[in-house]
Amino acid sequence: MKILHTRTRRVAVAAAAAAMMFAGAAASAQTSKPSYTSFPLFPSAAVQNCLAAPGKTPTATARVVRGKLNDTLVLDVKNLKPDLDFDVFTTEKAPQLSDGSPNPDFKGNFGFAWYQSDLHTNHNGQGEVVIKTILLDQIFGFDASRGVPPVNTFNVGFWFNNPADVGTCGFTGFTPFNGEHHAGPVAMITRQDVTTKLGPLCTSPEQSADGTFHCNP
Repeated sequence: MKILHTRTRRVAVAAAAAAMMFAGAAASAQTSKPSYTSFPLFPSAAVQNCLAAPGKTPTATARVVRGKLNDTLVLDVKNLKPDLDFDVFTTEKAPQLSDGSPNPDFKGNFGFAWYQSDLHTNHNGQGEVVIKTILLDQIFGFDASRGVPPVNTFNVGFWFNNPADVGTCGFTGFTPFNGEHHAGPVAMITRQDVTTKLGPLCTSPEQSADGTFHCNP
């Protein structure tokens, strides 16, 4: 009787799990916005020799799950040099478009940028960080006191925390992309869509009457 009871409970649990899965799928089908997205980050050519492990191609992949109250992004990096520290930001602009061509709107300026997390590579040159916040379609900042309207930051990138780590790649000076505002250059970052000019955290772009695209109107 105990065995039958256990089996019955297992069937009930499996049925409940299946029901929840189908309910989730149905809810997802009812919305135009995907519940999940994944996209790569691309290395900055100027510093790739200071970023990549010898003989390896550095890779970084972001996976984002839409949540009810906020979203979860998991960033995985591989084939990087070991024991490096980076700083993860979401930014308004990125240097390249999705076809690899230069972004004409970039002009050396990442626009609005939000500090999201630190990132560290282990002895094998691998690293992972989980970020839980508002990300998909709605991430933005504004400053009413300065007359700055809401600005979205749909790109994801990470910067060398220590400028000395890229000294052999010709980098001099520093950037503000860490907590001390004394970081190195961008290491890897996403590319903006060729058509919409928006980063991959925008999953549901819409075109305005003036021809520009926006997200989550």
